Amino acid sequence: MLHSRVAAKFFLMFAMALMFCLATEQLGAETLDPRIYNPGVLKPTGSVTKLKIGDPAPDFSLGDLTGSKISLEQFRGKKNIVLSFVPAAWTPVCSQQWPGYNIAKDLFEKNDAVLIGLSVDNIPTLYAWTRQMGDLWFPVVSDFWPHGAVSLQYGVLRPEGVSERALFVIDKNGIIRYIDVHDINVMPRLEDLMKELDKLQK
Repeated sequence: MLHSRVAAKFFLMFAMALMFCLATEQLGAETLDPRIYNPGVLKPTGSVTKLKIGDPAPDFSLGDLTGSKISLEQFRGKKNIVLSFVPAAWTPVCSQQWPGYNIAKDLFEKNDAVLIGLSVDNIPTLYAWTRQMGDLWFPVVSDFWPHGAVSLQYGVLRPEGVSERALFVIDKNGIIRYIDVHDINVMPRLEDLMKELDKLQK
């Protein structure tokens, strides 16, 4: 009985998160907060990563919004990791994607996963932007200086100096298990990400 209640709870959370993603993908510029900059339709992708599934994930150490350093090594053997690269603060899709992960916090925890948000914006910009979004449960780190060095390491730094909209799933041994370099104009489907995380539990 307890197992069925837990399963029902996770199904409900998953359904809510999926509905959020589908709804926000349909939002037009006219519904945006006036503080959000609309860059228009961009070239879907602008770089090609050389990293492949099965490769060790390049480690890094980047500052988060609290002044702490975040690295992959600190989660080795403890947590699966999802790296969420987003192009720029104060833009429409990015401002919908990360708050959407708040709804799905239980799903990440169910899959023993931590989420790390990365952007090439500097700390003050990320601080102001994430305060506008509301509280995020996951760390957000700045890949500002050397500019885009980690994005470049992962092969997702676009020529114009912003990162791709990209997701990397890394297992507890530090191995890349999933790569999604997504159309920059479209929010990745949470359902697809959760399917990949679920595979790590089998």
